[in-house]
Amino acid sequence: MSSKIIDLRLYALHLNQDDPKKNTVLKLARFNLIKLGKKLSEFPKNAIILDPFSKNIINIKDRINLKKSGIIVVDCSWAQIDLVFNQKFKMGRKLPHLLAANSVNYGKWDKLSSAEAIAAGLYITGFKDEAKILLSKFSWGKSFWEINKKYLSPELKKEVN
Repeated sequence: MSSKIIDLRLYALHLNQDDPKKNTVLKLARFNLIKLGKKLSEFPKNAIILDPFSKNIINIKDRINLKKSGIIVVDCSWAQIDLVFNQKFKMGRKLPHLLAANSVNYGKWDKLSSAEAIAAGLYITGFKDEAKILLSKFSWGKSFWEINKKYLSPELKKEVN
């Protein structure tokens, strides 16, 4: 599948802290669905950064900026999250509370994989098809939508049923 299917700028600040065999952004990168980088300066300045400590929750109003500049997921270990997010990001946005469906943290609140996080951000900002394409690459992808249908939107609840 080519990145042309998803006409958005999807980025991952890949800090190489997790097992590469289980790393979701590395898998997305193999499908050319996300661009990896080692420094934030490699990505557009006004891209939305998914930040679990931000005071601002991502919403449909972020759609225009996401379309223009993209979205960045910080791919790091949950064990080092406090060290990684020790700064405030102008375009930082957090996700609403969601359940993980990935095999490492299944059923845990807010312990999403990077792929789940970026897909949720896309879905919330109205890029639903693109979000579903991303998670279709994972055996647990459909489960993410099913267990979070009542938290993401009434529309998803209808689509899943």
